[in-house]
Amino acid sequence: MSRSVAIVVFPNFELLDLSGPLCAFTAATLHGSPYAVTVVSAQGGSVVSSSGVSIDTAKPSPRRRHDTLMAVGGLTAHELAPDSNTVMLVRKLASGARRVTSVCTGACLLASAGLLEGRRATTHWRYAATLQSRFPQVRVDADRIFVKDGGIWTSAGVTAGIDLALALIEEDYGTALAKKIARDLVVHYRRHGGQSQYSTLLELEPASGRVRQALAFARDHLHETLSVERLAAAACIGARHFGRLFLSETGETPARAIERLRIEAARPKVEESREPLESIARKVGFGDVERMRRSFIRLFGQTPQTLRRQARKSQRAAGSSPR
Repeated sequence: MSRSVAIVVFPNFELLDLSGPLCAFTAATLHGSPYAVTVVSAQGGSVVSSSGVSIDTAKPSPRRRHDTLMAVGGLTAHELAPDSNTVMLVRKLASGARRVTSVCTGACLLASAGLLEGRRATTHWRYAATLQSRFPQVRVDADRIFVKDGGIWTSAGVTAGIDLALALIEEDYGTALAKKIARDLVVHYRRHGGQSQYSTLLELEPASGRVRQALAFARDHLHETLSVERLAAAACIGARHFGRLFLSETGETPARAIERLRIEAARPKVEESREPLESIARKVGFGDVERMRRSFIRLFGQTPQTLRRQARKSQRAAGSSPR
């Protein structure tokens, strides 16, 4: 028997939020593990995406129940809601669904429908602050690929919808099938939910190849001492010139950038393993746990111990445990 999936779209929705998961579910069906996917909208009929491509949608019967509900995002979803009818549709369909999910700013639709109160959730990092400010009862985790809190799954921006779909397929039909689909789609199997949405290396976006070279060197030698002189040597320029060039191209000092790289490497270990914090601090180059603690407070507003406790609480609620 196929599993029924309803994907909610609205005018100006993001096409890839729909097409990514849809391709994953279709691949599962071709492998003999069927999904019956229906694209629905409040008004029914043709709905135009933000890229100008029109999608034929159904107006769902209020009596039909779906195994999974998925709300996509789009240019208007991060506003309180595209329209009240779409919010009503999400609320109505969610009441009969075993599992409720969202892609990107579709989390704002779930929040508008009252489905995220008191829950952990994520969305596209650019709109995480908007989601948190408009829905303070939601515990927004802005740096996750996807978050599962009970029967509610939310995912980050655009391509993270594929990661979410693979995780749903794995839950339904097992790891082997999810891996096959990842190979079919030529994507990684799979970015775990706790992986950072974006990399510090990408966010800094230095124009100079020398600065990029130094950052790449730093990432590969995080456990070592990384002075400005050593980074400058990796960039093959003088230390004084390197410091000025780095600041002008990234807007940060080398020391602050290295701190962010170390935090980026440390957080998944803190949240998803039982490794002692002292060991993690040494492995990512903080040297001692107190330095790591101060950095976590500065960047996240919370200590490593607090983040680990929150992660374990969420894992228990989701029925899993850290490795």
